[in-house]
Amino acid sequence: MKKVYATKMINTGGRTGEVHSPDHAFTMNILPPGSKEKGATNPEQLFAAGYSACFNSALSYIKEQAGFTGESTIEVTVSLYNLSQSELPDVQLGVEIAGHIDGATNEETMELLQEAHKVCPYSRATKGNIAVTINAY
Repeated sequence: MKKVYATKMINTGGRTGEVHSPDHAFTMNILPPGSKEKGATNPEQLFAAGYSACFNSALSYIKEQAGFTGESTIEVTVSLYNLSQSELPDVQLGVEIAGHIDGATNEETMELLQEAHKVCPYSRATKGNIAVTINAY
């Protein structure tokens, strides 16, 4: 397998710390989900941002192959589910993907979203590991 890209991020402090790239081109304060401090994010938001961008890129490829030219919008919602039956944390991620393609019917959009889900690297990485639902709007 030929590596085509690699990146690194560094975190200190976990969910109450910061994350940055080695060259500091990207630096963000990290806070737990639900925190309201401006200029901070959480791991779930970062995952949703990456997944939505990656999925929309995969969809662009699928649209091109199918002859669709309408602009697409992808919304990714990442949820945390507490499965714990004890004091130890036992949380699991869930993902909801909602997509829209200008000029396409909901049925056409859903078909293209399903195809994009097959080739998106994030979708392939999560397959069988977490629940992912897909809907057209």
